[in-house]
Amino acid sequence: MPPPPVDAGSLFRRRTTMPACGWRWRKPRMTMIALADWTGDALAAIGLRRGAAGLEIAVPADASIYAMTVGRQIAAGRGSAPAMVFERADGTLEHWSFGQIDAAATALAARLRALGFGRGDFIGVHTGMRPETGIAHMAVCKLGGVAVTLSQLYGPDALAHALNHCRARCLLTTEAGWSDLRGEAARLFPALEQVLVAESAGPEQDLREVLAAPVPAGFRPDYTAADDVALLMYTSGSTGMPKGIRHGHRVLASYVPSISLFFDLSLHDADAVFWSPSDWAWVGGLLDMLFPAWLAGRPVATSEARFRADWAYGFMARHRVTHSFLAPTAIKRLAQSPNPREDHDLSLRVVCTGGEALAADTLAWAEQRLGVVCNEFYGMTEVNHLIGNCAALYPRKPGSMGVAYPGHTVCLVDADGNEVPDGEPGEIVTPATAPTRYLGYLDAPGKDADLRLGRWLRTHDLAVRDADGYFWYKGRSDDLIKSSGFRIGPAEIEDCLLAHPAVAEAAVIGKPDPERGQIVKAFVRTAASAEPGAALAEALKAHVRARLAAYKAPREIAFVDGFEMTSSGKINRRALRAADAGA
Repeated sequence: MPPPPVDAGSLFRRRTTMPACGWRWRKPRMTMIALADWTGDALAAIGLRRGAAGLEIAVPADASIYAMTVGRQIAAGRGSAPAMVFERADGTLEHWSFGQIDAAATALAARLRALGFGRGDFIGVHTGMRPETGIAHMAVCKLGGVAVTLSQLYGPDALAHALNHCRARCLLTTEAGWSDLRGEAARLFPALEQVLVAESAGPEQDLREVLAAPVPAGFRPDYTAADDVALLMYTSGSTGMPKGIRHGHRVLASYVPSISLFFDLSLHDADAVFWSPSDWAWVGGLLDMLFPAWLAGRPVATSEARFRADWAYGFMARHRVTHSFLAPTAIKRLAQSPNPREDHDLSLRVVCTGGEALAADTLAWAEQRLGVVCNEFYGMTEVNHLIGNCAALYPRKPGSMGVAYPGHTVCLVDADGNEVPDGEPGEIVTPATAPTRYLGYLDAPGKDADLRLGRWLRTHDLAVRDADGYFWYKGRSDDLIKSSGFRIGPAEIEDCLLAHPAVAEAAVIGKPDPERGQIVKAFVRTAASAEPGAALAEALKAHVRARLAAYKAPREIAFVDGFEMTSSGKINRRALRAADAGA
């Protein structure tokens, strides 16, 4: 079992300011104690211990996602504490305590066992950002099964690929997510035997009724261990169809140190309320927000509403949200409001962000205008939380990814797996024994081999490390632009373009060119006050030329009304390359 939560007050002296204009949260001023000087108990409280080679991440052999989250709160006598508030489309609210979540999860686990499912079985979780999703994960833990995380953004073919690839026999979904699939289910999902639908309007058993049913007296949970599979998450790679990534229960225990740091050592604040617009089918919404909140015994606010900046501000104000995971794209959308604290009564104070590079200007807006601590972190679904920031512990460098998190070894290597010196670009790698590592792809041994480079797990992401140990993102290896012998990362050009007041969003690709091999092409969505055209294109080229280098300036700029996004909320550069090639 993981250690008890850290008492941040014993580590730092905090104080807030009271400006004349009224109360507003300000970044706490702290007297910092170096991590290496923490006591053993304080380190244990954020999942670390001292080892022969330095700080190590502690992963108990009996770690269980249920035991670390809802189970921890029940064992501590906190069953009546709030766990979730769900805001429906009509504005009505559902409040769930940890005890209610636990009882509903036990009822669901008992029903699934009665239907013939048990240890090791794949249970599709397709219930969106609703209470049923959190309950389902706890129920699958009690069953000893494997939760297959499925986004309601999936179209029929994507959903069919995932369910048929893992041969899942059971699906938990909602009427909204199932109604358009019901008529084709037999053809699309031939392996499915049971479908439970929340608020069902069809013949399927209503999942809500199952959650409210009494638990049979003889039911006993079948909890599995740290290295048993808990999650199957489908994610796209650079080639082929999405791959099923298997994670053990160990994943949450291995995330505890980095979660504690990127939430700025404030996970356990007494008034903390968590929210994220990121889909709970993905790491960002599930493992970086929902489970951490429950690990800390704090409530999550949620809604099925689509993300819009004005709606998000209102939602955060209504529910007094203090902590959030926001993808950089979401922060950019929020940044269209220049002075949000003047327009909204916000309690937000800590934002963690990841999934793509965060522009330095966007970070500056978040901290100066939104008034939050914003800690960026880096990793990927297969091996996560490798690099990041923690403003409470060490200074951040705007535009940097941060430093290697404690308990992680992170190196930059060349194509042969040899480490490169500071100041030179290389691929980010970590040992194959990394604590946050996945358990392997499902039924794809060749894909596992593709992720190995000797003793390393590779990321296909490029970065430079400076003399202080800070990493600076340079783009994907397969997005790298090679022009006239220069190696150019698109991320830094995008960052530069975003610093121009006429640019709202930008994406950069390499376009084939017979003379130079590739040229830099930028796609730009302008700010509302800007006029797209030849004059602005020349101004943006000059801006990059002046800010970075002449050879990095786009030779072509196309103005667009918007961007196609991936299911994880990133601009789809692959679609841009395909569209450009077909133009």
